[in-house]
Amino acid sequence: MNNSENHLKAVKALQQKLLGKKLSYREIYTLMDEISHRRLGDILTTYFVASSFKEGYSAEELYFLTKAMVETGNRLHFSGIIADKHSTGGVAGTRTTMIIVPIIAAAGFKIPKISSRAITTPAGTADVMEVLAEVNFSIREITHIVNTVGGCVAWNGQLGIAPADDLIIKVEEPLAFESFDKIIISIMAKKVAASTTHLILDIPVGSTMKMKHFADAEKVADKFRKLGHKFGMKVVVDVNETLEPAGRGVGPALEARDVLFVLEQTKERPLNLEAKALRLAGKLLDLCYGETGSGKSGEEEARKILVEGRALEKFRAIIKAQKGNPYVSSDNFKIKSQRISITAKKKGTVSKINNYNLNTLARLLGAPEDKHLLTKKT
Repeated sequence: MNNSENHLKAVKALQQKLLGKKLSYREIYTLMDEISHRRLGDILTTYFVASSFKEGYSAEELYFLTKAMVETGNRLHFSGIIADKHSTGGVAGTRTTMIIVPIIAAAGFKIPKISSRAITTPAGTADVMEVLAEVNFSIREITHIVNTVGGCVAWNGQLGIAPADDLIIKVEEPLAFESFDKIIISIMAKKVAASTTHLILDIPVGSTMKMKHFADAEKVADKFRKLGHKFGMKVVVDVNETLEPAGRGVGPALEARDVLFVLEQTKERPLNLEAKALRLAGKLLDLCYGETGSGKSGEEEARKILVEGRALEKFRAIIKAQKGNPYVSSDNFKIKSQRISITAKKKGTVSKINNYNLNTLARLLGAPEDKHLLTKKT
């Protein structure tokens, strides 16, 4: 079939979806193929994105879309237990992933973390990791890094994994908004393509989060579990009430410093961030240990790995493998941005934090693009 015929079939499928019709796998594959090869165009891709907001997708369409996104892109090939963690996101200043990855790798499980850049927040995991190390690698380089040190924190942009999703995300960025079903497809396509076998999914719920109601979060969690099962992936979901950032910093450099505070176990470390990272790492380890029959407690092991400094040692090995400075620490780099203390005019207690406003303010100030706030000293 030539490109012209494929394009016409993709447009026809898009018309059917806009009319509320269910699509077959062949129709969905053609759409993803056209998007991934940049043949559909921004306008029609935007229509496709909009088509998911009202009706969403059936369970079969979720599976077809995920499968098609994977099959129209590159894949990472690993064997054995391959762990991963992901969050539905939208929360400022809560960088648990970069704490969890070295804990899991130090426990002896491979964790190729392929992360995105920010869509709705002041920083994505890839933006924060880029403060400390390079995140753009080829499939061969990622495979070598993970097989050598056990884990990585890399950006999908240069890997060609689920390329249709990356183009769809670019369409979504101006809206700073994603549909629930689109979030599910986006996350699961990348996990399947990375050979993930065991996944911990973090779903924060709150009045200014992506997920505002526990009922919606539970529905999304159920879709993740069922979709994971179809791909032979074991998924555990952590649905949690989130009222404020778990860390102290917002934006790439400040969030990177929070991660170092926790891994170094300094007195200044944000304890809420540490607690959440340990809870998620513990649940993921429980899932992995269940496969090995070790009988170990996931959270106990995660805490031991963190307190004994093994997570920090592993994180430095990952940074080195990703061409960063392995000697970086919370006290040997300087934040170059201005610091101003604002004193409240009267006493009181902060009762609520508007996450949307916090995200918007930080993005207006330059996050996540402005990462050059950090001067490393060797």
